[in-house]
Amino acid sequence: MFELVLNVLLVLTSVMLVVLILLHRGKGGGLSSMFGGAVSSQLSGSSVVEKNLNRLTVIVGFVWAVCIVTLGILLKV
Repeated sequence: MFELVLNVLLVLTSVMLVVLILLHRGKGGGLSSMFGGAVSSQLSGSSVVEKNLNRLTVIVGFVWAVCIVTLGILLKV
């Protein structure tokens, strides 16, 4: 039962990580600047929304890593 809960949590956090990472603003000269992202990144500074997005991404990433390690330990035994 615990393994099933961890698998479901792993899938949910994986999808959330993909969405959260895609929500971040591009900071380099990659694809975001090709489509006009560089103009908007110069106009707006580091806002509270971006700081909260960073925190949420780190928290979800930590939960994802804990799920991976716990599933690895459970399946090894």
